[in-house]
This record gives sequence, structure tokens and C-alpha cells, in this order.
Amino acid sequence: MIRLQQVERLFQVGDQTVHALQDINLDIAVGEYVVIMGPSGSGKSTLLNLIGLLDRPDRGHYLLDGEDMTDQDDETLARLRRDKIGFVFQAFHLIPRLSAFENVELPLTLAGIASAERRERVTQALTSLGLVDRAQHRPDQLSGGQRQRVAIARAIIMQPVLLLADEPTGNLDRAAGREVLAILEALNRDGITLLIVSHDPEIGARANRRLHLVDGRIEADVRQQHADAVG
Repeated sequence: MIRLQQVERLFQVGDQTVHALQDINLDIAVGEYVVIMGPSGSGKSTLLNLIGLLDRPDRGHYLLDGEDMTDQDDETLARLRRDKIGFVFQAFHLIPRLSAFENVELPLTLAGIASAERRERVTQALTSLGLVDRAQHRPDQLSGGQRQRVAIARAIIMQPVLLLADEPTGNLDRAAGREVLAILEALNRDGITLLIVSHDPEIGARANRRLHLVDGRIEADVRQQHADAVG
């Protein structure tokens, strides 16, 4: 599904060139559950953004479902992000003035999906995440865990094949974090490919596979037994 070949990402900071990613060679199969770990500044979020088509490599190639993304135009990348990829962020990124229902509905509206189908799909998503009774609440009327569940509902409303989560439990207490992780793992068991950036070694221990980045390089690529339930 995902193939990175000799990928590099460079940033210019003053008169210095910073190698955010160096010589990344990586294959991720459909349905894998991968946690990306490493110290701050190691390139974790840069790698996730590149895989999510929010950024482009300076060198090398990125193939998604066998198609090279490297030279695709912005319109094509936007369509692929909309149709294939869901994003969950630490800071939720919900629109404050919209209700939970409207936040989840937004990708469907932008995709031109008819109103009746939007209502049905959003109601189903909110129900599955235990939020149907919070549908008309704005983000400031929801707890942190509820806001992250709304963000997950929005991320999966277009039925993506790939879900990317950047520190999804970072702003949550332990109980809410475990609840959100359980939801993400259930989605993975249902077939979605799941990539999580996290500093939490407990999350890293749960995945099928753990990548460890140091100074923009993959220093370790560990395959491991996936736990079946959040403890």
C-alpha cells in the first residue's frame, strides 16, 4: 500500500540545511498497525505528513497503492487525501462555531454528497462512537475525549483506507486516552491501515509494528505481537 524509496525531506533554517528525513526506505502493507516513535525533532510528524500527502519529499519516491505521488499536482493530491486518508491530530482541529454533527458532516459537504446521505452517514458515525446525544454540541461544550471522538468520526466519514493519527491521546487524561486508542484499534481490526505517531511506549508496545526514528532516519523497525484489547 505504502512504499517510500530513498526519501529525503530538507528544510532551510537560516543558512543551514536541516535533514528532517534521510534515506527513508519503508513498505507498509494494507491493514498494518504501525506506531512511529522517537525523540522530539526526529522526523516523526514530517514522515506522517509526507505519507498523508500534506507534504512532498525533496528526493526519492512515495508510492501509494502502486502510484507514484511524487509529481502529482495539488488537485490530485487533495482528491486522494479526501478519498483515501483520514487524519486525527493532538489538537483536534475542530471548527469552534460548528456543532459536532456539522464538523463530522463537513468532508461530505465538500465532496458534494447529497443531504439525505450526509445525515444518515453522520448519524451512524456519531452513534458508533457514542456521541449521538452530543450531535448538536459545539466543541467547547464537549470534553477532551468527546472532541477527539468527533475528530475520529470526521476522519473516517469518507471511509478512508488509511488513518493517520499524530499524538491522538496527547491532550487527554489516561482514561480518555485509552478510550480513544480502543476506537482506533477497533478501526484497524475492521481493516483500516493505522499509523500513529506517539511518545507513549505503552502505545508503541501495542502495535503490530514499531518504527523508531532518530535524526530523520529509521533506526529500528520492530514487528511484534499486537495486543487485542486496551488494558
